[in-house]
Amino acid sequence: MDAPLVCPSCAAEHGGGERFCVRCGMPLVFSGGGEARLSERQERARKIKPQYAQGGLVRVAWTRNQAEAELIEGMLLAEGIPSLMRRPAGFDVPDFMAAGPRELLVASSGLEAARDVLLQNDIAPGAAARVSSPRATRVLAALLLGVALLAVVLFMATHVWD
Repeated sequence: MDAPLVCPSCAAEHGGGERFCVRCGMPLVFSGGGEARLSERQERARKIKPQYAQGGLVRVAWTRNQAEAELIEGMLLAEGIPSLMRRPAGFDVPDFMAAGPRELLVASSGLEAARDVLLQNDIAPGAAARVSSPRATRVLAALLLGVALLAVVLFMATHVWD
């Protein structure tokens, strides 16, 4: 990467350690001479706007599966907003790794911009899929089973053993 970087907008030259033009803020590109091939990770990093990468992570959206999450991730990245996709606790199903809900997290500085992107694309932020956790479902089922068992015992105690 010894080829100098230039701004595609104002043609200002920059050193190899910079990513954005100091004058106009555009992502820098290699000058016409020896253009080096960037990895997918480097290309993704060059799309990120630094002002959207500050602060702690906050949830911006829920999705029903990995494909939906990747689609929204791409929409956010197109606007320069970095995001992180993760599987909520309790939904780690190894047989179907692409199945199950995902949540998308963005840095707190990019939260409003991410919500705007989602609303522009008719996606309700944070409300794509609300799925209860398996633990809560098991607790509710055990509670209902216990109440039913208690009702049977009380019925038998009052009607059968008289």
